Amino acid sequence: MTSIPVSVLIPAKNEEENLPACLASLTQADEVFVVDSDSDDRSVEIAESLGAKVIQFDFNGRWPKKKNWSLENLPFRNEWVLIVDCDERITPESWAEIAEKIKNPDLDGYYINRRVFFLGKWIRHGGKYPDWNLRLFRHAKGRYENLNTEDIRNTGDNEVHEHVMIPHEKVGYLQEDMLHEDFRDLYHWLARHNRYSNWEAQVYYNLLTGMGDRGTIGANLFGDAVQRKRFLKKIWVRLPFKPFLRFVLFYILRLGFLDGYAGYVYGRLLSQYEYQIGVKLYELKFGGRLNKVAPSDNIEQSELKQNNLKQVV
Repeated sequence: MTSIPVSVLIPAKNEEENLPACLASLTQADEVFVVDSDSDDRSVEIAESLGAKVIQFDFNGRWPKKKNWSLENLPFRNEWVLIVDCDERITPESWAEIAEKIKNPDLDGYYINRRVFFLGKWIRHGGKYPDWNLRLFRHAKGRYENLNTEDIRNTGDNEVHEHVMIPHEKVGYLQEDMLHEDFRDLYHWLARHNRYSNWEAQVYYNLLTGMGDRGTIGANLFGDAVQRKRFLKKIWVRLPFKPFLRFVLFYILRLGFLDGYAGYVYGRLLSQYEYQIGVKLYELKFGGRLNKVAPSDNIEQSELKQNNLKQVV
């Protein structure tokens, strides 16, 4: 099979359950990097056995996080990079489209739509689809925005809801979807969203205190899909009763009930997630902290894993 001149970047930590299916969907890529954060499961063993190049990332608690660090430091041999999370799959149809799209000299990046699966069902309603993410781009042209959340503990070392910044006129949209299906159980979903709610509380706080959009993609009602979502978020953070509204919006107004029991559970969990964000926002506003990292807690960024890099250069 002829490989497609795209370098894939996969951020990972303890993803032994998701990596086999993820990597199996990437066999058409010219090269695959797994950037690991000292996993203590079989993630590294699995990645290497399936042909990926594994690099270790040591986070020092400050900017940049994992994806931006990787974009700056990894020796990509291709102009185009594709960012794929461990619980995502790229279909053969997507690869065929990617092979054609990267030939366009006028664009520097492409949004990819995601189909989110939960409890074995595609969550097609409730506002979860379409779900556009700018994941395919010329690696020299795109970097993730900085939402000033890196000093909050327990949010992880990886950009999750941040977006890649490329001029609007230089991006396009792919027709084929990627698949998002986490093979881990609900315990991991809840644990992950507990971390995410720390991140979201800081983002809410930044919006409410007018810290501005400098260094971000910005909010624009007439911009691209992500900028429109960011504009609506500025309104959302000021509304009362958000946990209740989140369920009503997802399950009733956006027809989440059409996804059956999986849609109902997902809506309830999103409401709980919104409540967690709210109480953590309260802690930020009135307690002045959200488990912020003290300066003494920051360790100097360790040297790049030179041995690993020498192996992949």
